[in-house]
Amino acid sequence: MLRLKRGKMKKELVVRLHAAFEQYAHAESEVEYWLARDLQILLGYERWENFFNVIEKAKISCQNSKQAVEDHFRDVTKMVSIGSGVPRDIGDIKLTRYACYLIAQNGDPRKNEIAFAQTYFAVQTRKQEIIEQRLAEVERIQAREKLNSSEKQLSGVLFERGVDSQGFARIRSKGDQALFGGHTTHMMKTKLGIPEKRPLADFLPTITIKAKDFANEITNFNVVRDDLRSEPTITHEHIKNNSDVRKLLTKRNIQPENLLAAEDIKKIERKVSSENKRLSKKAKRLKG
Repeated sequence: MLRLKRGKMKKELVVRLHAAFEQYAHAESEVEYWLARDLQILLGYERWENFFNVIEKAKISCQNSKQAVEDHFRDVTKMVSIGSGVPRDIGDIKLTRYACYLIAQNGDPRKNEIAFAQTYFAVQTRKQEIIEQRLAEVERIQAREKLNSSEKQLSGVLFERGVDSQGFARIRSKGDQALFGGHTTHMMKTKLGIPEKRPLADFLPTITIKAKDFANEITNFNVVRDDLRSEPTITHEHIKNNSDVRKLLTKRNIQPENLLAAEDIKKIERKVSSENKRLSKKAKRLKG
């Protein structure tokens, strides 16, 4: 709880500090940051030397949390006017929201500004994490829908060439085996603990879903362009495309068969749908 030396922090102080932190925020390439010399003032430090010591402690905390310090603390210079009016360069530091949070955590807890900043940046960081998680969930849902679309398209293309649903299942299974380094669809389901009657893709991470979709798109394109007809010929094409996609991933040290299972896509869809309905109702109440 935020406190003054006597009793609770006054609402007026909270409002003033909140407005000040928002006012001093900058943005570059849609990334929010603060300047250390501005933050020094906001956090109630009169001497830069004292505040710089807090920044150094924050950097150590950043390292201990396995984060790259240079991603959150970036040295810069800026032009200022000294007493005689002559401009000169002084050192400053660009700070991410996370860096500001660490600085607040390492600051003097007796300062009201520090007490406020600890809560302010903790809440803002949590909001950012929630937003990023929501965007990742939506991206995965969209990727799964895209994979459904490319599979339906491939199924239709193959049907036009005399390949029935069982043939399509065999071709798709061979593609999975190529993508997952020899692991069959059944083996991957067993490895990831996926119910046998559920599609493997419903539990795959986004990057693997997109990999399967990309291979499908190449197969779709080449089957039509080259007018491939027989099941063996199309199977060979699909295996090659999945193998090529696998090579691309493994070059980047990504092995699809070793990635952990993701949350059931159906649960994600229900959660996102429920949140959308809740936000829609809230928006209607605000309008009313």
